[in-house]
Amino acid sequence: MTTRLLTDAILGIDIGGTKTAFGFVSLTGELLGFDKILTEASQPASVFFTRLHEAVCALQAKISIPIRLKGIGVGAPNANFFTGEMVNPPNLPWGIVSVTDILSASFGVPCLLTNDAKAAALGEHIFGAAKGVKNFIVLTIGTGLGSGIICNGELVYGHDGFAGEIGHTIYDPRGRECGCGRLGCLETYVSASGLKRTAFELLAHRRTTSLFQNQSFDLLTAKNIFEAAQQGDCIALETFDQTARILAAKLADTIAHVSPSHIFLCGGVAQAGELLFSPLRRYIEASLLTVFRGKVKLLPSALPAGQAAILGAAALFVSKGDLRSCSPGLNASSRLTTSELQPLSS
Repeated sequence: MTTRLLTDAILGIDIGGTKTAFGFVSLTGELLGFDKILTEASQPASVFFTRLHEAVCALQAKISIPIRLKGIGVGAPNANFFTGEMVNPPNLPWGIVSVTDILSASFGVPCLLTNDAKAAALGEHIFGAAKGVKNFIVLTIGTGLGSGIICNGELVYGHDGFAGEIGHTIYDPRGRECGCGRLGCLETYVSASGLKRTAFELLAHRRTTSLFQNQSFDLLTAKNIFEAAQQGDCIALETFDQTARILAAKLADTIAHVSPSHIFLCGGVAQAGELLFSPLRRYIEASLLTVFRGKVKLLPSALPAGQAAILGAAALFVSKGDLRSCSPGLNASSRLTTSELQPLSS
């Protein structure tokens, strides 16, 4: 009888306000299997983590390769690497949640937690286009604007775990209201929702017609603006140009602070490609202090769009976890079941 060798893997989890994605990732970055569940933020955190455990066990049962779980990496909003807690995350009214304690108890292996955008930076560093790059920035441009900064090969956390929030630096002190409660955060201009707000402001101040001028704000999407720009719509093209100009101004400041060699963009808005990248490169160079010009490469993420969040979360553990001391966890002969769940706290 032939015994099948166990494959060491990390469970990568990306907790979002609407959906939570998770998957098993080999130590070389191969996604062995993945799935997602609705987060259902209106329910208590304890209910969410019970449902997540059940879904992970169901996924592991479907994977034909015998897996030995070595650890868990989690990317989540308002996550503190040092404490392992989510702290009053937006769109998740759970207060302070001890994520690493809950998941470690639930699965019997070590767990590490960080901000979702910081996880994306680690994913790029371990599995993506930033292999061997010691100084770079990753921006995740989607519903919001997240960022992860790596300096001298190390992710920047600051003294409290929350450093590197480029999206919540101020572009205009009297500008748009942000979900964080302040005015003029970069995120309110450079994000999917920021793109929509810019488009409607331009429509209000231009006599030019647009392919989406009769759409309501609620129904308009960043994808609509992208598609209109592809067809040469003047308002859509100006929307991307203005977004690039605003982002470039703040990136020029960030480059002066940390002097990265590369900046990687990922997320839904970044998938606009050269509609965003072309003007952004031009505006960044024009905005930079002379000593930094011509030194920073602006590139798209190399991680697959549908897998980036899971790979990034797993990369957190690959980069920081002590794999030699991890307990076996899930394997071919020992699968956790719902009945083996430890008590969870909300």
